[in-house]
Amino acid sequence: MPGALLASGATAAFLASSLFTHAAPAAPAHIVAPPDKIVIEVATVNGSGCPIGTAAIAVSPDNTAFTVTYSQYLAQVGVGAKATDFRKNCQLNLIVHVPSGFTYAVASADYRGYAHLEGGATATQKASYYFQGSPDTASRSHPFNGPLDNDWQATDSTDWGQLVWAPCGVQRNFNINTELRVNAGTSDPTKTNSFIAMDSTDGDIKTIYHLAWKECPTPRH
Repeated sequence: MPGALLASGATAAFLASSLFTHAAPAAPAHIVAPPDKIVIEVATVNGSGCPIGTAAIAVSPDNTAFTVTYSQYLAQVGVGAKATDFRKNCQLNLIVHVPSGFTYAVASADYRGYAHLEGGATATQKASYYFQGSPDTASRSHPFNGPLDNDWQATDSTDWGQLVWAPCGVQRNFNINTELRVNAGTSDPTKTNSFIAMDSTDGDIKTIYHLAWKECPTPRH
Protein backbone atom coordinates (compact mmCIF):
# COMPACT_ATOMS: atom_id res chain seq x y z
CA MET A 1 0.00 0.00 0.00
CA PRO A 2 1.42 3.42 -0.88
CA GLY A 3 2.40 5.47 2.10
CA ALA A 4 1.62 8.89 0.62
CA LEU A 5 -1.90 10.30 0.78
CA LEU A 6 -3.45 12.60 -1.77
CA ALA A 7 -5.25 15.87 -1.02
CA SER A 8 -7.73 17.65 -3.30
CA GLY A 9 -5.89 19.41 -6.11
CA ALA A 10 -2.65 17.49 -5.57
CA THR A 11 -0.49 16.72 -8.58
CA ALA A 12 1.93 14.11 -7.28
CA ALA A 13 2.70 10.91 -9.17
CA PHE A 14 2.74 7.49 -7.53
CA LEU A 15 4.41 4.31 -8.76
CA ALA A 16 3.51 0.90 -7.36
CA SER A 17 5.85 -1.39 -5.46
CA SER A 18 4.00 -4.69 -6.01
CA LEU A 19 2.51 -6.59 -8.94
CA PHE A 20 -1.24 -7.05 -9.16
CA THR A 21 -2.51 -10.59 -9.56
CA HIS A 22 -5.70 -9.88 -11.52
CA ALA A 23 -5.72 -9.41 -15.28
CA ALA A 24 -7.91 -7.39 -17.62
CA PRO A 25 -10.12 -9.13 -20.20
CA ALA A 26 -7.99 -10.80 -22.84
CA ALA A 27 -6.78 -8.54 -25.64
CA PRO A 28 -5.76 -9.60 -29.13
CA ALA A 29 -2.53 -11.61 -28.96
CA HIS A 30 -0.37 -8.91 -30.57
CA ILE A 31 -1.43 -6.18 -28.16
CA VAL A 32 0.88 -5.60 -25.19
CA ALA A 33 1.21 -2.90 -22.56
CA PRO A 34 3.65 -0.11 -23.43
CA PRO A 35 7.20 -0.69 -22.16
CA ASP A 36 7.54 2.81 -20.71
CA LYS A 37 6.07 3.75 -17.35
CA ILE A 38 2.74 5.48 -17.15
CA VAL A 39 2.30 8.20 -14.56
CA ILE A 40 -1.03 9.14 -13.01
CA GLU A 41 -1.49 12.59 -11.50
CA VAL A 42 -4.52 13.46 -9.43
CA ALA A 43 -6.14 16.69 -10.61
CA THR A 44 -8.84 16.52 -7.95
CA VAL A 45 -10.20 14.00 -5.45
CA ASN A 46 -13.23 14.99 -3.46
CA GLY A 47 -16.41 13.69 -1.95
CA SER A 48 -17.88 12.62 1.37
CA GLY A 49 -16.29 9.17 0.98
CA CYS A 50 -12.76 10.48 0.39
CA PRO A 51 -12.02 13.54 2.54
CA ILE A 52 -8.69 15.29 2.07
CA GLY A 53 -5.80 13.01 2.99
CA THR A 54 -7.74 9.71 2.82
CA ALA A 55 -7.11 8.51 -0.77
CA ALA A 56 -3.97 7.36 -2.60
CA ILE A 57 -3.13 5.97 -6.05
CA ALA A 58 -0.45 3.49 -7.21
CA VAL A 59 0.37 2.16 -10.68
CA SER A 60 1.43 -1.46 -11.24
CA PRO A 61 4.97 -2.10 -12.54
CA ASP A 62 3.65 -3.74 -15.72
CA ASN A 63 1.37 -0.79 -16.57
CA THR A 64 -1.77 -2.95 -16.68
CA ALA A 65 -3.53 -1.70 -13.55
CA PHE A 66 -3.71 0.98 -10.89
CA THR A 67 -5.07 0.90 -7.36
CA VAL A 68 -7.01 3.54 -5.46
CA THR A 69 -6.77 3.10 -1.70
CA TYR A 70 -9.26 4.73 0.68
CA SER A 71 -9.44 4.83 4.46
CA GLN A 72 -12.79 6.45 5.34
CA TYR A 73 -15.29 5.24 2.72
CA LEU A 74 -18.38 4.02 4.61
CA ALA A 75 -22.13 4.64 4.30
CA GLN A 76 -24.51 3.79 7.13
CA VAL A 77 -28.02 4.23 8.53
CA GLY A 78 -29.51 3.68 11.98
CA VAL A 79 -28.05 3.93 15.46
CA GLY A 80 -25.04 6.26 15.56
CA ALA A 81 -25.42 7.46 11.96
CA LYS A 82 -26.00 11.03 10.84
CA ALA A 83 -28.85 11.84 8.48
CA THR A 84 -26.40 12.36 5.60
CA ASP A 85 -24.42 9.16 6.20
CA PHE A 86 -26.73 6.97 4.11
CA ARG A 87 -24.82 8.00 0.95
CA LYS A 88 -21.10 8.53 0.45
CA ASN A 89 -19.33 9.28 -2.82
CA CYS A 90 -15.90 9.97 -4.26
CA GLN A 91 -14.99 11.72 -7.51
CA LEU A 92 -11.52 11.18 -8.96
CA ASN A 93 -10.25 13.35 -11.79
CA LEU A 94 -7.05 11.77 -13.11
CA ILE A 95 -4.39 12.95 -15.54
CA VAL A 96 -2.94 9.84 -17.18
CA HIS A 97 0.38 10.35 -18.94
CA VAL A 98 0.46 7.65 -21.63
CA PRO A 99 3.62 6.62 -23.51
CA SER A 100 3.76 7.99 -27.04
CA GLY A 101 1.89 5.95 -29.63
CA PHE A 102 -0.47 4.23 -27.21
CA THR A 103 -3.99 4.70 -25.93
CA TYR A 104 -5.78 3.00 -23.06
CA ALA A 105 -9.19 2.04 -21.71
CA VAL A 106 -10.36 0.76 -18.33
CA ALA A 107 -11.29 -2.84 -19.06
CA SER A 108 -12.43 -3.85 -15.58
CA ALA A 109 -12.54 -2.70 -11.97
CA ASP A 110 -12.53 -4.76 -8.79
CA TYR A 111 -14.28 -3.37 -5.72
CA ARG A 112 -14.06 -5.01 -2.30
CA GLY A 113 -15.45 -4.22 1.10
CA TYR A 114 -17.47 -5.28 4.10
CA ALA A 115 -21.19 -4.92 4.73
CA HIS A 116 -23.45 -5.36 7.72
CA LEU A 117 -27.08 -5.15 6.63
CA GLU A 118 -29.99 -5.92 8.94
CA GLY A 119 -32.87 -7.95 7.56
CA GLY A 120 -34.91 -5.73 5.25
CA ALA A 121 -32.04 -3.26 4.65
CA THR A 122 -30.37 -2.82 1.26
CA ALA A 123 -27.19 -1.27 -0.12
CA THR A 124 -25.79 -0.31 -3.52
CA GLN A 125 -22.30 0.20 -4.88
CA LYS A 126 -22.17 2.25 -8.10
CA ALA A 127 -19.42 3.54 -10.37
CA SER A 128 -19.30 5.72 -13.49
CA TYR A 129 -16.37 6.17 -15.88
CA TYR A 130 -15.82 8.80 -18.57
CA PHE A 131 -13.17 10.87 -20.32
CA GLN A 132 -13.35 14.63 -20.01
CA GLY A 133 -15.30 16.11 -22.91
CA SER A 134 -16.63 12.74 -24.08
CA PRO A 135 -20.38 11.97 -24.21
CA ASP A 136 -19.66 8.28 -23.54
CA THR A 137 -20.19 7.29 -19.90
CA ALA A 138 -20.04 3.73 -18.60
CA SER A 139 -22.00 3.10 -15.40
CA ARG A 140 -22.36 -0.05 -13.31
CA SER A 141 -24.18 -0.75 -10.05
CA HIS A 142 -24.30 -3.71 -7.68
CA PRO A 143 -27.12 -4.25 -5.15
CA PHE A 144 -26.84 -6.03 -1.78
CA ASN A 145 -29.69 -7.26 0.40
CA GLY A 146 -29.87 -7.92 4.14
CA PRO A 147 -29.49 -9.84 6.25
CA LEU A 148 -25.78 -9.72 5.39
CA ASP A 149 -22.70 -9.60 7.59
CA ASN A 150 -19.70 -10.46 5.45
CA ASP A 151 -17.06 -9.34 2.95
CA TRP A 152 -18.36 -8.36 -0.47
CA GLN A 153 -16.79 -8.08 -3.92
CA ALA A 154 -18.06 -6.56 -7.16
CA THR A 155 -16.43 -6.45 -10.60
CA ASP A 156 -17.26 -4.14 -13.50
CA SER A 157 -15.99 -5.55 -16.80
CA THR A 158 -16.33 -4.63 -20.46
CA ASP A 159 -15.83 -6.74 -23.58
CA TRP A 160 -12.86 -5.70 -25.73
CA GLY A 161 -15.09 -4.56 -28.58
CA GLN A 162 -17.11 -2.29 -26.26
CA LEU A 163 -14.23 -0.49 -24.54
CA VAL A 164 -14.22 3.31 -24.56
CA TRP A 165 -10.68 4.39 -25.50
CA ALA A 166 -8.88 7.60 -24.61
CA PRO A 167 -8.50 9.74 -27.75
CA CYS A 168 -5.09 9.44 -29.42
CA GLY A 169 -2.86 12.49 -29.42
CA VAL A 170 -5.07 14.48 -27.04
CA GLN A 171 -4.81 14.77 -23.26
CA ARG A 172 -8.22 14.08 -21.72
CA ASN A 173 -8.58 13.65 -17.98
CA PHE A 174 -10.16 10.41 -16.84
CA ASN A 175 -13.01 10.62 -14.34
CA ILE A 176 -14.16 7.92 -11.92
CA ASN A 177 -17.22 8.60 -9.79
CA THR A 178 -18.09 6.00 -7.15
CA GLU A 179 -20.93 5.83 -4.64
CA LEU A 180 -22.03 3.75 -1.66
CA ARG A 181 -25.65 3.94 -0.51
CA VAL A 182 -27.62 2.25 2.29
CA ASN A 183 -31.39 2.09 2.78
CA ALA A 184 -32.92 0.94 6.07
CA GLY A 185 -35.87 -0.56 4.20
CA THR A 186 -38.08 -2.54 6.57
CA SER A 187 -35.41 -2.74 9.30
CA ASP A 188 -35.75 -0.57 12.41
CA PRO A 189 -33.12 2.23 12.21
CA THR A 190 -33.93 3.32 15.78
CA LYS A 191 -32.62 0.02 17.16
CA THR A 192 -30.14 -1.25 14.56
CA ASN A 193 -27.31 -0.06 12.34
CA SER A 194 -26.63 -1.10 8.75
CA PHE A 195 -23.53 -0.11 6.79
CA ILE A 196 -21.46 -0.83 3.70
CA ALA A 197 -17.78 0.04 3.29
CA MET A 198 -15.20 -0.46 0.59
CA ASP A 199 -12.80 -1.96 3.06
CA SER A 200 -10.20 -4.72 3.30
CA THR A 201 -9.18 -6.72 6.34
CA ASP A 202 -6.48 -4.18 7.25
CA GLY A 203 -9.00 -1.36 7.37
CA ASP A 204 -8.14 0.20 4.02
CA ILE A 205 -10.21 0.26 0.86
CA LYS A 206 -8.36 -1.04 -2.17
CA THR A 207 -9.99 -0.78 -5.57
CA ILE A 208 -8.08 -2.11 -8.59
CA TYR A 209 -8.67 -0.75 -12.10
CA HIS A 210 -7.34 -2.94 -14.94
CA LEU A 211 -6.15 -1.23 -18.13
CA ALA A 212 -6.34 -2.41 -21.72
CA TRP A 213 -3.86 -1.00 -24.25
CA LYS A 214 -3.62 -0.58 -28.00
CA GLU A 215 -1.41 1.30 -30.39
CA CYS A 216 -2.66 4.54 -31.94
CA PRO A 217 -2.91 4.74 -35.73
CA THR A 218 0.18 6.16 -37.41
CA PRO A 219 -0.55 9.72 -38.65
CA ARG A 220 -0.53 10.09 -42.43
CA HIS A 221 1.60 12.83 -43.93
